[in-house]
Amino acid sequence: MRVLKIVAEGITTSFRYPHFMHGMHPSFEMPPPATIYGHICSALGEWVDPEGINFAYHFTYKKSFEDLEHVHVVEKSSGKFSNLNMPKALEGAVNPFKRTLLFQPKLILYLNRPEWKEAFLSPKYTLVLGRSQDLFTYKSVSVINLKNSLRAYFEATLLPYNMLLPVGQGYSVLMPRFLDYKKNRAPKFFRYAVLKGRVFSNQFFKFSDYPVPDQFWIDPETPLIKDAQMGLMFHSFVDNGNLKD
Repeated sequence: MRVLKIVAEGITTSFRYPHFMHGMHPSFEMPPPATIYGHICSALGEWVDPEGINFAYHFTYKKSFEDLEHVHVVEKSSGKFSNLNMPKALEGAVNPFKRTLLFQPKLILYLNRPEWKEAFLSPKYTLVLGRSQDLFTYKSVSVINLKNSLRAYFEATLLPYNMLLPVGQGYSVLMPRFLDYKKNRAPKFFRYAVLKGRVFSNQFFKFSDYPVPDQFWIDPETPLIKDAQMGLMFHSFVDNGNLKD
């Protein structure tokens, strides 16, 4: 299968849990699919139809830490600035909060859209991943051929939720999968499994209710470890976004 492979790096990033509003903003350890979709659209310069787009990724960072940020809450002035030459003066409070940041993040993104190579070589908008100030740089953009293999290893990636039990590592997480911009950015959430460590496919547990694929897509450019190369689990942004060869 021919795919687009994008290697991107940054200094910091943060993927805020959407339901934390005050006091602290923890970060997901992996970029949510909705973030990946926004990044794709930023490079292409338009909102693209999510149907049929499939992605997989490998994501790492060197360390996480907490930074102190401030939110400026403004409201209409009580009138003491009425002599200023402005139509509506504003006043408000400064609310400090702690935000979790990921230091030196690296994303290797795989897309089943090799025809987008030129767009990613010359992205339309500034490259960010996470917050608007989390600038990223593309280190390489290439088209590669994935291979099918009976054996693979998986690490530092997002897996389908139903792989959590067979893999025997990682943890479940509810992430924003897609923001519907036709419905005022209404979020759609989906369950996934975050895998940080390394696990080989021959170590998967087998359960009748949780089938495991017989073959896996692997990146032939990744290191060979114990006669296996890195496997990829592809995801979609919508329910009918099936992966096609």
